[in-house]
Amino acid sequence: MNIIFLASFITLIIVISVTIKRQSRNSKQANAEFWARENRANFVRNKPLDDLNYIKIPLENFPTHLLHDNPAVLECIDILGNLTSRKIVNLTGWSNTDLKLEYGTGNISLLSDYDQNYTVLVRTLQKWADALLDAGFQKEASVLMEFAVSTGTDVGRTYYQLADYWNSQGEWAQVDRLISSAENLRSSNKDAIIKHLRDRSLLHMDS
Repeated sequence: MNIIFLASFITLIIVISVTIKRQSRNSKQANAEFWARENRANFVRNKPLDDLNYIKIPLENFPTHLLHDNPAVLECIDILGNLTSRKIVNLTGWSNTDLKLEYGTGNISLLSDYDQNYTVLVRTLQKWADALLDAGFQKEASVLMEFAVSTGTDVGRTYYQLADYWNSQGEWAQVDRLISSAENLRSSNKDAIIKHLRDRSLLHMDS
């Protein structure tokens, strides 16, 4: 029995050692590939930014007439009003290296600003939608969340609340559309969003 145990223990040690060495090699290779790409990216000349998918905020289509006594809503409207004069681009899922390779090193600051504006946009839209939902304005909140989805947001709450709204309206095909939209995301949140949406669909079918 002791011999069997010893043999098993030695085998386990060998397996662990081989696994560690393999992971170390993979890590070194990934690190080398990263720095090779980064070095190449640092020498890419600036390219025009005309082909970027700039986002325009249709503030005139949003429910700005509601909840004027709510400071949070007024703040959201003010933030979005300021953003209308700025350039906004959804660059979720793009690393700085990716952006430099695609558009040139000198454009990285501009692109970072555009992406930061996008982050503020989708967070503000969801904050406003939350306030509307709390006040019972589901349809009006859906307008904000639908726009956010159309821009490729990866804010999971936006998808989940919108799915709940469409389910409550009996518009189940719209939830399928949300899943399709989520499947096109570049975000690391993609799989979690899709899973939650599918789970919500199953819950509705079972109810």
